[in-house]
Amino acid sequence: MLPRPLIIDCDPGVDDAIALLLAFASPDEFDLLGITTVAGNVPLALTQANARRLCHLAQRTDVPVYAGCPRPLLRPLITAEDIHGSTGLEGVVLPEPTMALQAQHAVAFLMEQCMTAMAPITIAALGPLTNLAVALIQCPAMAKGIDQVVIMGGALGLGNITPAAEFNFYVDPHAAKVVVDAGLPLTILGLDVTHQVVTTAERLAALETLGTPLGQTVAALLRHYGQDDVERHGLAGPPLHDPCVIAYLLCPDLFTGRPMHVDIETEGTLCLGRTVANARPTETLPANAMVIETADAEGVYALLTERLGKL
Repeated sequence: MLPRPLIIDCDPGVDDAIALLLAFASPDEFDLLGITTVAGNVPLALTQANARRLCHLAQRTDVPVYAGCPRPLLRPLITAEDIHGSTGLEGVVLPEPTMALQAQHAVAFLMEQCMTAMAPITIAALGPLTNLAVALIQCPAMAKGIDQVVIMGGALGLGNITPAAEFNFYVDPHAAKVVVDAGLPLTILGLDVTHQVVTTAERLAALETLGTPLGQTVAALLRHYGQDDVERHGLAGPPLHDPCVIAYLLCPDLFTGRPMHVDIETEGTLCLGRTVANARPTETLPANAMVIETADAEGVYALLTERLGKL
Protein backbone atom coordinates (compact mmCIF):
# COMPACT_ATOMS: atom_id res chain seq x y z
CA MET A 1 0.00 0.00 0.00
CA LEU A 2 1.11 3.57 -0.66
CA PRO A 3 1.89 5.75 2.37
CA ARG A 4 -1.12 7.59 3.78
CA PRO A 5 -1.10 11.35 2.97
CA LEU A 6 -0.97 13.00 6.40
CA ILE A 7 -0.97 16.51 7.87
CA ILE A 8 -0.25 16.87 11.58
CA ASP A 9 -1.84 19.91 13.24
CA CYS A 10 -0.23 20.39 16.64
CA ASP A 11 1.01 22.62 19.48
CA PRO A 12 4.34 21.11 20.60
CA GLY A 13 4.33 20.46 23.68
CA VAL A 14 6.01 17.35 25.06
CA ASP A 15 3.43 14.79 23.99
CA ASP A 16 3.08 16.46 20.56
CA ALA A 17 6.85 16.12 20.22
CA ILE A 18 6.72 12.39 20.84
CA ALA A 19 3.80 12.04 18.42
CA LEU A 20 5.80 13.86 15.73
CA LEU A 21 8.82 11.62 16.29
CA LEU A 22 6.62 8.52 16.00
CA ALA A 23 5.26 9.82 12.70
CA PHE A 24 8.75 10.70 11.44
CA ALA A 25 9.81 7.13 12.28
CA SER A 26 7.04 5.67 10.08
CA PRO A 27 7.86 6.76 6.51
CA ASP A 28 6.45 3.58 4.98
CA GLU A 29 3.03 4.35 6.45
CA PHE A 30 2.89 8.15 6.21
CA ASP A 31 3.49 10.61 3.40
CA LEU A 32 3.87 13.57 5.76
CA LEU A 33 2.76 16.56 3.69
CA GLY A 34 3.37 19.14 6.38
CA ILE A 35 3.09 20.17 10.01
CA THR A 36 0.73 22.98 10.93
CA THR A 37 1.10 24.61 14.32
CA VAL A 38 -1.33 26.42 16.57
CA ALA A 39 -1.18 28.20 19.91
CA GLY A 40 -2.06 25.85 22.75
CA ASN A 41 0.38 24.22 25.13
CA VAL A 42 2.61 27.26 24.60
CA PRO A 43 2.21 30.34 22.37
CA LEU A 44 2.51 30.06 18.59
CA ALA A 45 6.05 31.46 18.42
CA LEU A 46 7.19 28.47 20.48
CA THR A 47 5.00 25.78 18.89
CA GLN A 48 6.22 26.53 15.37
CA ALA A 49 9.86 26.76 16.50
CA ASN A 50 9.55 23.52 18.47
CA ALA A 51 8.11 21.73 15.43
CA ARG A 52 11.12 22.84 13.39
CA ARG A 53 13.52 21.80 16.16
CA LEU A 54 11.98 18.33 16.10
CA CYS A 55 12.32 18.10 12.33
CA HIS A 56 16.04 18.78 12.76
CA LEU A 57 16.34 16.28 15.60
CA ALA A 58 14.79 13.53 13.45
CA GLN A 59 16.65 14.64 10.31
CA ARG A 60 13.31 15.28 8.60
CA THR A 61 13.86 18.82 7.36
CA ASP A 62 12.05 17.76 4.20
CA VAL A 63 8.77 18.19 6.09
CA PRO A 64 7.55 21.81 5.87
CA VAL A 65 6.27 23.59 8.99
CA TYR A 66 3.53 26.25 8.88
CA ALA A 67 2.47 28.65 11.62
CA GLY A 68 -1.25 29.04 12.13
CA CYS A 69 -3.62 30.79 14.50
CA PRO A 70 -2.08 32.57 17.50
CA ARG A 71 -5.26 32.52 19.60
CA PRO A 72 -8.65 30.78 19.82
CA LEU A 73 -11.66 31.89 17.79
CA LEU A 74 -13.42 33.83 20.55
CA ARG A 75 -11.59 33.40 23.84
CA PRO A 76 -8.24 34.59 25.20
CA LEU A 77 -5.45 32.04 24.86
CA ILE A 78 -4.81 29.69 27.79
CA THR A 79 -1.49 27.85 27.78
CA ALA A 80 0.03 24.99 29.78
CA GLU A 81 3.58 25.92 30.71
CA ASP A 82 2.95 24.35 34.11
CA ILE A 83 2.81 20.98 32.31
CA HIS A 84 5.20 21.45 29.36
CA GLY A 85 7.65 24.00 30.77
CA SER A 86 8.36 27.54 29.64
CA THR A 87 9.73 26.37 26.27
CA GLY A 88 7.11 23.67 25.71
CA LEU A 89 9.82 20.99 25.73
CA GLU A 90 10.74 20.77 29.41
CA GLY A 91 13.60 18.37 30.06
CA VAL A 92 15.64 18.92 26.89
CA VAL A 93 17.41 21.79 25.19
CA LEU A 94 17.31 21.51 21.41
CA PRO A 95 19.31 23.76 19.07
CA GLU A 96 17.65 26.72 17.41
CA PRO A 97 16.07 25.57 14.15
CA THR A 98 17.82 26.51 10.94
CA MET A 99 15.15 25.23 8.53
CA ALA A 100 12.83 27.98 7.39
CA LEU A 101 9.32 28.47 8.63
CA GLN A 102 7.04 28.42 5.59
CA ALA A 103 5.64 31.80 4.59
CA GLN A 104 2.17 30.41 3.89
CA HIS A 105 -0.30 30.48 6.79
CA ALA A 106 -1.26 27.07 8.17
CA VAL A 107 -4.94 27.67 7.40
CA ALA A 108 -4.17 28.46 3.77
CA PHE A 109 -1.98 25.36 3.55
CA LEU A 110 -4.75 23.13 4.93
CA MET A 111 -7.28 24.52 2.47
CA GLU A 112 -4.94 24.28 -0.50
CA GLN A 113 -3.85 20.73 0.24
CA CYS A 114 -7.39 19.45 0.77
CA MET A 115 -8.74 21.20 -2.32
CA THR A 116 -6.00 19.90 -4.62
CA ALA A 117 -5.36 16.47 -3.10
CA MET A 118 -4.81 13.62 -5.56
CA ALA A 119 -5.72 11.23 -2.73
CA PRO A 120 -7.81 12.06 0.37
CA ILE A 121 -5.74 13.43 3.26
CA THR A 122 -5.76 12.31 6.88
CA ILE A 123 -5.45 15.09 9.45
CA ALA A 124 -4.02 14.22 12.87
CA ALA A 125 -5.24 17.00 15.17
CA LEU A 126 -3.20 17.11 18.37
CA GLY A 127 -3.93 20.57 19.76
CA PRO A 128 -6.76 23.10 19.91
CA LEU A 129 -8.77 22.83 16.69
CA THR A 130 -8.51 26.51 15.72
CA ASN A 131 -6.60 26.04 12.45
CA LEU A 132 -8.93 23.36 11.13
CA ALA A 133 -12.06 25.23 12.20
CA VAL A 134 -10.96 28.45 10.47
CA ALA A 135 -10.12 26.49 7.32
CA LEU A 136 -13.52 24.79 7.31
CA ILE A 137 -15.31 28.12 7.88
CA GLN A 138 -13.44 29.76 5.00
CA CYS A 139 -13.61 26.78 2.65
CA PRO A 140 -16.28 24.18 3.47
CA ALA A 141 -15.56 22.46 0.14
CA MET A 142 -12.18 21.34 1.48
CA ALA A 143 -14.01 18.51 3.23
CA LYS A 144 -14.03 16.66 -0.09
CA GLY A 145 -10.27 16.21 0.18
CA ILE A 146 -10.30 14.83 3.74
CA ASP A 147 -10.19 11.10 4.31
CA GLN A 148 -10.52 11.35 8.09
CA VAL A 149 -9.67 13.58 11.04
CA VAL A 150 -8.25 11.85 14.10
CA ILE A 151 -8.39 14.09 17.16
CA MET A 152 -6.78 14.00 20.57
CA GLY A 153 -9.32 15.90 22.61
CA GLY A 154 -12.21 15.72 24.99
CA ALA A 155 -13.16 13.43 27.83
CA LEU A 156 -16.14 11.23 28.51
CA GLY A 157 -15.35 11.43 32.22
CA LEU A 158 -13.33 13.96 34.19
CA GLY A 159 -11.42 16.69 32.40
CA ASN A 160 -7.85 17.74 33.08
CA ILE A 161 -8.11 21.52 33.08
CA THR A 162 -11.56 21.73 34.69
CA PRO A 163 -13.63 18.90 36.13
CA ALA A 164 -15.72 19.03 32.96
CA ALA A 165 -13.25 19.68 30.15
CA GLU A 166 -10.06 18.42 28.53
CA PHE A 167 -7.42 21.04 27.68
CA ASN A 168 -7.58 21.09 23.85
CA PHE A 169 -11.36 21.43 23.73
CA TYR A 170 -11.40 23.92 26.62
CA VAL A 171 -8.82 26.21 25.01
CA ASP A 172 -11.00 26.63 21.91
CA PRO A 173 -14.42 25.06 22.45
CA HIS A 174 -15.97 27.01 19.58
CA ALA A 175 -13.41 25.58 17.14
CA ALA A 176 -14.03 22.08 18.49
CA LYS A 177 -17.74 22.54 17.86
CA VAL A 178 -17.15 23.75 14.29
CA VAL A 179 -15.12 20.61 13.58
CA VAL A 180 -17.49 18.07 15.15
CA ASP A 181 -20.44 19.70 13.40
CA ALA A 182 -18.75 19.73 9.97
CA GLY A 183 -19.85 16.26 8.85
CA LEU A 184 -16.29 14.94 8.55
CA PRO A 185 -15.23 11.34 9.24
CA LEU A 186 -14.01 11.83 12.82
CA THR A 187 -12.21 9.64 15.30
CA ILE A 188 -11.77 11.07 18.80
CA LEU A 189 -9.32 9.86 21.42
CA GLY A 190 -9.94 11.56 24.75
CA LEU A 191 -8.54 11.39 28.24
CA ASP A 192 -10.43 8.18 28.98
CA VAL A 193 -8.12 6.46 26.48
CA THR A 194 -4.90 8.39 26.91
CA HIS A 195 -4.93 7.98 30.68
CA GLN A 196 -4.68 4.23 30.05
CA VAL A 197 -1.37 4.74 28.20
CA VAL A 198 0.98 5.77 30.99
CA THR A 199 4.76 5.85 31.18
CA THR A 200 5.67 3.32 33.85
CA ALA A 201 9.24 2.96 35.06
CA GLU A 202 9.64 -0.17 32.92
CA ARG A 203 8.43 1.57 29.76
CA LEU A 204 10.68 4.55 30.40
CA ALA A 205 13.64 2.21 30.91
CA ALA A 206 12.94 0.53 27.57
CA LEU A 207 13.17 3.91 25.83
CA GLU A 208 16.36 4.81 27.67
CA THR A 209 18.05 1.53 26.78
CA LEU A 210 17.56 2.14 23.06
CA GLY A 211 20.88 3.94 23.27
CA THR A 212 19.92 6.35 20.49
CA PRO A 213 19.78 10.16 20.67
CA LEU A 214 16.04 10.09 20.05
CA GLY A 215 15.42 7.45 22.68
CA GLN A 216 17.37 9.54 25.19
CA THR A 217 15.49 12.70 24.18
CA VAL A 218 12.07 11.09 24.59
CA ALA A 219 13.06 9.58 27.93
CA ALA A 220 14.31 12.98 29.13
CA LEU A 221 11.05 14.65 28.07
CA LEU A 222 8.96 12.02 29.85
CA ARG A 223 10.97 12.27 33.06
CA HIS A 224 9.89 15.92 33.40
CA TYR A 225 6.38 15.68 31.99
CA GLY A 226 2.93 15.20 33.43
CA GLN A 227 3.67 14.96 37.14
CA ASP A 228 0.59 17.05 37.92
CA ASP A 229 -1.52 14.54 35.97
CA VAL A 230 0.14 11.67 37.83
CA GLU A 231 -0.75 13.18 41.19
CA ARG A 232 -4.16 14.56 40.29
CA HIS A 233 -5.46 11.42 38.57
CA GLY A 234 -3.56 8.80 40.55
CA LEU A 235 -1.73 7.46 37.47
CA ALA A 236 1.29 5.17 37.49
CA GLY A 237 3.20 7.62 35.27
CA PRO A 238 2.72 10.47 32.80
CA PRO A 239 0.15 9.71 30.07
CA LEU A 240 0.93 9.73 26.36
CA HIS A 241 -1.92 11.81 25.00
CA ASP A 242 -1.00 12.86 21.46
CA PRO A 243 1.11 9.83 20.45
CA CYS A 244 -2.07 7.76 20.80
CA VAL A 245 -3.39 9.44 17.63
CA ILE A 246 -0.36 8.38 15.60
CA ALA A 247 -0.39 4.92 17.17
CA TYR A 248 -4.07 4.58 16.22
CA LEU A 249 -3.31 5.46 12.61
CA LEU A 250 -0.47 2.94 12.55
CA CYS A 251 -2.18 0.10 14.43
CA PRO A 252 -5.92 0.63 14.91
CA ASP A 253 -6.22 -2.89 16.29
CA LEU A 254 -4.58 -1.61 19.48
CA PHE A 255 -7.74 0.40 20.20
CA THR A 256 -11.48 -0.16 20.55
CA GLY A 257 -14.33 2.31 20.29
CA ARG A 258 -17.86 2.81 19.04
CA PRO A 259 -19.84 5.37 17.06
CA MET A 260 -21.36 8.18 19.14
CA HIS A 261 -23.03 11.52 18.69
CA VAL A 262 -20.59 14.14 19.99
CA ASP A 263 -21.29 17.77 20.79
CA ILE A 264 -19.23 20.43 22.58
CA GLU A 265 -20.53 22.77 25.27
CA THR A 266 -19.78 26.37 24.27
CA GLU A 267 -22.21 28.45 26.32
CA GLY A 268 -21.89 27.27 29.89
CA THR A 269 -19.39 28.42 32.47
CA LEU A 270 -18.95 25.42 34.73
CA CYS A 271 -18.99 23.01 31.77
CA LEU A 272 -17.38 25.10 29.02
CA GLY A 273 -15.58 22.79 26.59
CA ARG A 274 -17.33 19.69 27.89
CA THR A 275 -17.52 16.73 25.49
CA VAL A 276 -21.16 15.63 25.41
CA ALA A 277 -21.16 12.15 23.88
CA ASN A 278 -24.23 9.99 23.37
CA ALA A 279 -23.36 6.32 23.01
CA ARG A 280 -26.93 5.63 21.87
CA PRO A 281 -27.26 7.66 18.67
CA THR A 282 -30.76 8.37 17.40
CA GLU A 283 -32.30 9.37 14.09
CA THR A 284 -32.33 13.01 15.18
CA LEU A 285 -28.86 12.82 16.78
CA PRO A 286 -26.97 10.34 14.60
CA ALA A 287 -23.41 9.24 15.24
CA ASN A 288 -20.90 11.80 13.99
CA ALA A 289 -17.68 10.32 15.40
CA MET A 290 -15.95 7.10 16.30
CA VAL A 291 -15.07 7.58 19.97
CA ILE A 292 -12.18 5.44 21.15
CA GLU A 293 -12.63 3.96 24.63
CA THR A 294 -9.77 1.50 25.23
CA ALA A 295 -6.10 1.16 24.32
CA ASP A 296 -3.59 -1.66 24.57
CA ALA A 297 -0.98 0.34 26.47
CA GLU A 298 1.71 -2.32 26.21
CA GLY A 299 1.17 -2.45 22.47
CA VAL A 300 1.36 1.33 22.10
CA TYR A 301 4.63 1.54 24.04
CA ALA A 302 6.08 -1.41 22.17
CA LEU A 303 5.25 0.33 18.89
CA LEU A 304 6.76 3.63 20.06
CA THR A 305 9.94 1.96 21.32
CA GLU A 306 10.36 -0.13 18.19
CA ARG A 307 9.89 2.85 15.82
CA LEU A 308 12.12 5.23 17.77
CA GLY A 309 14.83 2.62 17.69
CA LYS A 310 14.91 3.00 13.90
CA LEU A 311 15.32 6.78 13.76
